[in-house]
Amino acid sequence: MGESRTVVVGVDGSPESRGALRFALEDARRRGAAVKAITAYLSPEYWAASYGLSALPTIEEVVEDNVTVMRDALQAVVGETPELGEVPVDVIALPGAPARVLIEQSQGAELLVVGHRGRGGFRSAVLGSVGLHCVLHATCPVTIVRPEKVATTVEPAQDARPVFVPIY
Repeated sequence: MGESRTVVVGVDGSPESRGALRFALEDARRRGAAVKAITAYLSPEYWAASYGLSALPTIEEVVEDNVTVMRDALQAVVGETPELGEVPVDVIALPGAPARVLIEQSQGAELLVVGHRGRGGFRSAVLGSVGLHCVLHATCPVTIVRPEKVATTVEPAQDARPVFVPIY
């Protein structure tokens, strides 16, 4: 990938991570950089202990599944915007907690990109744990990509006026 002109992005197959992947590809294209698309996974033993599973997949199956999910997301994004296919992409699956893996992989990168997946009643205001950890601990700039707004089918009232809400 040359002299570290790299944009790192976390991809887990969710719609939020697909938005982050799109942003990372667009930004890398603008910068003339490459993308390191990272997916992190926990060992099959973790899932067995946590959920009482008896038939464990092999590490190879776990890695293959994660890489397939990431390649599918990449194919979907490039399918919607073909010029993003010009950006060199390394698809990497690594063991470990997602935030830790992303921070390690973003060492020396120009940018780290993750999707916004806050939880709870204030979903739009609360940053997810991975995003928060990355913002607090990464050594490069971090971009959190919010999901796109879903179009509504409800028409505004004739006398409706826009309401401006300050964002802090």
